[in-house]
Amino acid sequence: MAATTDTSGPGTAVPRARLLLEEVAWRHQAGVMRPEDLPMAAAEALAAGMDDPTLTELAGMPRNADPRDIRDAFEQALSDVGITPPDRSRAQRYALRALAERFVAGRAALAELASADWWETEAESAEERAFVALIPPCTCCLAYTLGLDEQEWETRLRSAALALAARPAVGPGS
Repeated sequence: MAATTDTSGPGTAVPRARLLLEEVAWRHQAGVMRPEDLPMAAAEALAAGMDDPTLTELAGMPRNADPRDIRDAFEQALSDVGITPPDRSRAQRYALRALAERFVAGRAALAELASADWWETEAESAEERAFVALIPPCTCCLAYTLGLDEQEWETRLRSAALALAARPAVGPGS
């Protein structure tokens, strides 16, 4: 999920890096970004122009470092650059909308929809509730949980995803 920002002129490197870090913070809070992926995200922010000692330390950590150490360094780096992570509920809503957008664009497989605990998301809008209601707890539960054939389910899910993707964004840069 790439961050979007204007990269056409001088002086855009730090805003782009900041938006990248905000995006990672939201995804991490939502539980869709694993701790072992945070060092690479830190390296990408550094390459995009962000400069922070803790971010540099995080970028140098191996993927197999203690996840607590990685999370602590990430949280400190965010604090150092003035980024406050969102609460988990907002972050999950953001990730849910991003999932709907990927599904509509054909970049999310049906298995990905059922691979996380989306049913635990505190959906606030009717569109979020409709989309979440159609996501089974696992792919094997599709037939008997929803009582639909797969084609009908996918049609309803696509419709719900389109409605959710059309809502205003909740998340970094919005």
